[in-house]
This record gives sequence, C-alpha cells and structure tokens, in this order.
Amino acid sequence: MDDEQNKLPELKLDAKQARGFLSFYKTLPNDTRAVRFFDRRDYYTAHGENATFIAKTYYHTTTALRQLGTGSDALSSVSVSKNMFETIARDLLLERTDHTLELYEGSGSNWRLVKSGTPGNLGSYEDVLFANNEMQDTPVIVALFPNFRENGCTIGLGYVDLTKRVLGLVEFLDDSHFTNVESALVALGCKECLLPMEAVKSSECKTLRDALTRCGVMLTERKKTEFKTRDLVQDLDRLVRGSVEPVRDLVSGFEIAPGALGALLSYAELLSDESNYGNYYIRKYSLDSYMRLDSAAMRALNVLESKTDANKNFSLFGLMNRTCTAGMGKRLLHMWLKQPLLDVNEINARLDIVQAFVDDTALRQDLRQHLKRISDIERLMHNLEKRRAGLQQIVKLYQSSIRLPYIRSALQQYEGQFSSLIKERYLDPLESLTDDDHLNKFIALVETSVDLDQLENGEYMISSSYDTGLSALKNEQESLERQIHSLHKQTASDLDLPVDKALKLDKGTQFGHVFRITKKEEPKIRKKLTTQFIVLETRKDGVKFTNTKLKKLGDQYQKVLEEYKNCQKELVNRVIQTAVTFSEVFKSLATMLSELDVLLSFADLASSCPTPYTRPDINPPDVGDIILEGSRHPCVEAQDWVNFIPNDCKLIRGKSWFQIITGPNMGGKSTFIRQVGVNILMAQVGSFVPCDRASISVRDCIFARVGAGDCQLRGVSTFMQEMLETASILKGATDSSLIIIDELGRGTSTYDGFGLAWAICEHLVEEIRAPTLFATHFHELTALAHENANEFNTKQMVGVANYHVSAHIDSTSRKLTMLYKVEPGACDQSFGIHVAEFANFPESVVTLAREKAAELEDFTPSAVISDDAKIEVGSKRKRISDPNDMSRGAARAHQFLKEFSDMPLETMDLKEALERVKKMKDDLEKDAGDCCWLQQFF
Repeated sequence: MDDEQNKLPELKLDAKQARGFLSFYKTLPNDTRAVRFFDRRDYYTAHGENATFIAKTYYHTTTALRQLGTGSDALSSVSVSKNMFETIARDLLLERTDHTLELYEGSGSNWRLVKSGTPGNLGSYEDVLFANNEMQDTPVIVALFPNFRENGCTIGLGYVDLTKRVLGLVEFLDDSHFTNVESALVALGCKECLLPMEAVKSSECKTLRDALTRCGVMLTERKKTEFKTRDLVQDLDRLVRGSVEPVRDLVSGFEIAPGALGALLSYAELLSDESNYGNYYIRKYSLDSYMRLDSAAMRALNVLESKTDANKNFSLFGLMNRTCTAGMGKRLLHMWLKQPLLDVNEINARLDIVQAFVDDTALRQDLRQHLKRISDIERLMHNLEKRRAGLQQIVKLYQSSIRLPYIRSALQQYEGQFSSLIKERYLDPLESLTDDDHLNKFIALVETSVDLDQLENGEYMISSSYDTGLSALKNEQESLERQIHSLHKQTASDLDLPVDKALKLDKGTQFGHVFRITKKEEPKIRKKLTTQFIVLETRKDGVKFTNTKLKKLGDQYQKVLEEYKNCQKELVNRVIQTAVTFSEVFKSLATMLSELDVLLSFADLASSCPTPYTRPDINPPDVGDIILEGSRHPCVEAQDWVNFIPNDCKLIRGKSWFQIITGPNMGGKSTFIRQVGVNILMAQVGSFVPCDRASISVRDCIFARVGAGDCQLRGVSTFMQEMLETASILKGATDSSLIIIDELGRGTSTYDGFGLAWAICEHLVEEIRAPTLFATHFHELTALAHENANEFNTKQMVGVANYHVSAHIDSTSRKLTMLYKVEPGACDQSFGIHVAEFANFPESVVTLAREKAAELEDFTPSAVISDDAKIEVGSKRKRISDPNDMSRGAARAHQFLKEFSDMPLETMDLKEALERVKKMKDDLEKDAGDCCWLQQFF
C-alpha cells in the first residue's frame, strides 16, 4: 500500500452529529455478510464489526480504530480514503466473494442506502471496480431449487449473466455429492448462488453447501416464496428480445427450473430497469456441451490464477493470456478455459485458425497490432444501454470501428490452406457488419455529429454543423465574443492602457466577464474608474471592474452559453439513443474480435516458447488412444529456474489404459500426471500443446485428485476429504473421462490405505474403464499389472501397466539423483531413506531407519518386474499372501466399501450409524477367517 493510501483521513464529527449517527446505526438490521460504508463526502467510514474487520484485513493493525460516542454506546469506527475504498471494494467483490458491500449517503441521523453490490451483482459498483482496470471475468449469479426424492435429487438451475445479458435454465438429476452442480458452477464461472432458506437448513443440503464453498461461491438465502413461476413468462416477454412463443415453450419444458429463474429476476431487480427490456437472451443450458471440470480439477491443473501465484505463468490462464483487445479477449479466454469443447469438428476449426496464424508470422503480428487499438466494445455497449455513457464512449466505439478495414485487409492477404475457413468465420461477417446499413452508418453518424477536431484538447462535443439550432447558437456566441473583444480594445484606448498587458479581460464564475488591472496601474486611472466604471473588487492580484455595456454583453453571452450547453446535452442524448440501436451489430463484432484475439494469443504462445508447441490430432472419445510424445508441463517449463525433462505418455486401450506410476517423492510423478491433464485440456480448448507429437481421444471430463488440501479448516480430515473426492470420481466418471489420482490413501494407516487404493484401482479398471494415471507410493499395487498373468487368478485385469519415475543412486556415495524420466516397469527401491539422507537427517537416524527397513523388508523387486508367466509377489509386509487370496480379499473389501459409501449418513443419527458400521465390520471379520490378506486389517 502506498503512503497516500496509508494516510488515515481524520474522522471529523461533532457530538451532535455523532449522537444522530449512533441512533441511526442501531436501527440497521443485523447482517453478518454486509460490509457497510458511509460516504462522508471527502472520505468514507465503517463501524462496529466492519471497522475491526477492515482495520485487521486492510490496515493490518487495530490502531486504525477510533471510538465514536462514549461509554457503553461507543462504536468502533475506521475512516477510509477514496483510493482505499476502491481497493477494498475490488477485494471484497472480485477476490474474496464472501461479503456484500453497502454504501450509505446522508448526515446526522438521516442516512439511506444508495448502492448495494454482491460478488454476482456488481452493477452499481462497476464505475468503481473497472474505472482503471479491465474486467477479467463476467460474474454470473445462479439460483438452485433442489428437490430431494428417493432416487436422488432433481436440481432446477437458473442463471443470469448481467454483463452479457443472458438468462439460462436447466434441470438435471444429481448424486449425493452434487457433481453436476459443481461442474455447472465451474463452467458458468458462478460467483453467487441463491438457495431457498428451507433447503439451506435441511440436512441433505450440507453437501451442496460444501460444493459451493469448494467453488468459492457465495451462498445467498432467499424465501421459498420468491422461487415462483407466476407471471414468469410475462416478465420474460418484457426482458427477452423476440416473440413470446419460444420463451413460453422453453419454460414449459421444465418443472422446477423456472422457479429458480423467477427468484433471480426478483433478486437482480431486472424488471425495475427499463434499459433491460428487450435486451436479454434466454437459452437452455446443457451440461453436456463442454468438458466437465470440478473445482478440484481446476485447482490440480492450475487453470485459473490465484492470488498466491509467484508469477503469472503459474496458472494456465496467466500463461495463455496474450490477448491484445481491452478486456474482451481476456474474458473469453477465461470462459474457454472453463468450457473445453467436446465436438471434434469445432476443436479442429479452432486449431486450423491457430495453425494459420502460427504459419504466417506477418499476418499474426499485423492483426495483433490492430487489435491493440480496439476498445472493450462489450463494456462500452453495456454502459451505453444502461445509459451510463456519454460522447467519450461513442468516440471509443467509433475509433474501434475505423480499425476494421485494416483488420479486413490483413485477413484478405492470407492465402494459405485455411483461407476458406478464415473467409467464412471472419471476412464474410466483417463485410456484412461494416456495410452501409450497419457500422458504416454508425461511423457516418459520429463523423457528422461529433466535433472530432476538439478531441485533441480532450473535449467531447457535438459539432455545431450537426444541428441548425446549435449552429445558430454557436454563431450568436461567436458574435458576442467578437463584440466583447472589440469593447476590450475600445476601453483600453479610452483608458490609454496597452491591451492584455495592462488591461486584461477575465472570465470567472462569480462576475462573468470583467476588466482587470494591476494595483500598480490603478492610481493612474482612478478618476475615470470612479466616474465611468463600476468597481467590483480590489485584491492583491488587482482591481476588477465593469461597465453597463460589458455587463449587458456578458449576461447575453452567459445566457447563450447555457442554451448552447442544453442543446448540446439534448443532442448528445439523441446521438446515444441512435448509437444504442447498433447494439446487435456491436455485440456480434465483439464476439468475433474477442475470438480472433484469443486464437491469435494461442498462436503467439505456440510460436514464442523456447521449444515450440505442436498441433494435436483430435479423435472422437471412442476412437484412438491418448499419446503424448515428449510432453512438458507448460506452466512448469515457463519458470525461469526450470530445465524441463520431457516425457512420453502413452495411454493405449487394452494395454496401458490404466497406468500405475511409482517412484520417489520429488521425482516428478505429480508434475507428470498433471501435465497429461493440462495438455488434454489445452487441446480441447483449441490450443497447440507442449509436445513433440500429440494424439488425443476427446475426454468428456477430467477428474484430478492431487494431494488433499486444507480441508481440516472446514473440519474434514485429510482421509475423509480423499474419500469424498474419490467417491465423486467413482460416481461421476465414464469411460470417456480422464482420471488422475495422486497418492491416494495417505491420510490413514498403511494397511487401510493400501486396501482402499487396491479396491479403488480394481473398480476403475473393471467398471469405469476410463484412462487413468494413478501415482502411488504403495509399491505393492504394481502387482495389479500382473494379475492377468497369474494362473491362479480367474479375473482378467486388462490394460494395466506399470511405470516409474527414475532416480539414480550411486552405490558408493549413496547419493540420489532425480532423473525426472518416466520409464516402463515398477519402481524397484524404496527411496524414503535416501531422501532423508538427501535432506541431511542425522546419521544415527538414517542408520536406525536402514536397520528397521531391512527387518521389515522382504520384498523381491525382481519378481514383480519380471514378466514370467509364473509370478511370485514378494511380501514387503510379511502378512501379504498369494495373489489369488489377495484378489478374493480385495473383492470382499470392495463390497464393504460400497456398503459403507451407500449408507445415508446425512439422515442417520450417530448411534445408529456406529451400530451399523460395527455390524458391517463384524461380518467382514467373519469372512476374513479364511483369507490371510483380509486378516491383516484386524
């Protein structure tokens, strides 16, 4: 924070004002989420809990607090400068998303709420939030109406994007983890969610509230009566452009989603603002139109930037954002990263255009230069429609419009293999948008109506030639100015003073036009002054005086000026109204330019990296394998200190569709499995990928569970968190998904963790059959790959392969070197002790660890890695028995886990739940009588 912001404005209230304010403050309803500011004209104040919160969060000290009033009535208060208020508003509404912001104006005991904003509804604060910085993401408000039934929960979802003016609704069945809700919240970029109060209080909703928390969405409770469908079609008819029939048909196709939409219309007060009428679009939202990503996958793959990033390349968005337009491209990229495509043709169309720009450097650089001059057309139109704009915004739209011929001619120069696609996607639409009925008409309007010569002086005015009335007033004004100047000259010669040097003509707010002479000159003409002129004031800077002639001319001038200003104002409004009629044209233009911007940005990234990116081959989900040769993690390789070792990943159906990856900690397992997810996501967004060669079978969903996070803060143990996350994979994944799991089962004892990991692997391989990368430190899991080679085993585990990240240990110096190379086969050593040595643990500890490990370890790695038909699995822990026994035991453990996960814990009380679990455990213990592998758990 700079010094300017650090200076605390002084809290200046006299006793009477303070008493009045305190009596008003007590009447405010208690709302823990609201941060309330009071506008004291040259600074702001906040009080009570809010004041403490602001002092601690933004000033990082409670010494900023002042007491208002005395004794038991005293109220903690903090004063905030205008700059600081803007900083706080940005943080609360754009970053933290857990508070609402209220602003009051008034004095004494008379205050009223003038602005109210939430993370989803920034409307009234847009001028504060986006005055100096671009809008990166468009906030969306979602309303959910859950309907719990025996077979699960039906969700009615409505959403509104206030910036783009889009309404949407959809209904779907969801599981107990609300995986569908979560992926919809992520894809829509939702910042706030409305729920009926009654639902929020019910026990079934706890997991839904957890899903909102994971996605960083603010929960707003509304009365159930607001989720109503009466008059909804009529209300929508006013808001949505076009006829009412399609709207009625769309709404009647749903049972509970319209209620959610009804709640949104009243919450966002859409009908109270007439500028919304006829400007909204409505659509049915589809859960299956994009790749589904939940909050855990977004975090694991670092898709969006976080405040803690050391530099912008830490996140995929930061790395890929090379957009040039003001704000528009950025917001589209934000959206694309949350909505990767599933349609092979559409992905390839994006890739074709990126390839055209990669191949033609001159075209790419030329277009980017032109796009830098394009303003944020979306926001300008939004402000125009909201009647928040003036001539300045119109001129910005004009300046963007006159760049289009340059963009067109640059695209026309391209003659490569994708020229027909570029013609269809950009050239033809540009041609129809810029013809004489569309943008050329707008350009002509601005050129005839706005005085473009005045722009250099920073003045935005209507040109006087635009309107006869205005031009007459302008002429009158100029004629009066001439008369005043000739009077000035005349008076100077009468008084025998040089013009402008001694006798000056001033124009001020207090007296209008006046003459002024210095005090030094005054004695020379004192006599004439008193007889022929009226002296207005005498000050250090001289004497101001006038006469009846000057006064009369000055008054006339003032009157004409007022009329001129009013006429200007009316004409400005007329021009703005005409400009608003071009909103459709500008919206289509904004969509096209931002798409061009993002694809150019992809091409720029692909060609400017030290090792260029390549174009991936894209296949439908049921065709082909996933092969990434020489793949890298784009964000990791972009860090200055990293020398990245590329790796191959070959997920081949029936051979290595399920890969178990072992190896030392810090050996690069996590980076490797994440980079596969990131590469696939980039490809489906339409970008080139950091590989030597890539072939990808489209994935409908990426599940990534990488390390349990800080869920203890929410009272969920690491182990429980892992289980919840894994349960959502087991319920939500299909054979067209991609599953990435890192170190499952860490949060519990070794045997439980291993048993769970084994059961989960079996389920993934046999039931879900999705390509999976499973990084683990349970080396015993590598036996899964050899189950199909075992003559005792009737079960066929097809498509499991072992890989390991290699590390080299020098046998004489016992030094460990990470090679970061992923190679076939299981890892043959336990590296824990070497890593401890590496981290300079005391020698005595390392020696003791070696002895203990030698006692416990009777693990024959050669047996696991050899591919003989007869395989004896060595027992690292003596109690592990033959594979047949193990497989039978795992199936029973699997059954136990399924029974456990199906328990309706939300509706059971603790005693009942514990009894049920005890019975299940006793049954399992009984069945373990003839299975050594299961006995180890008891």
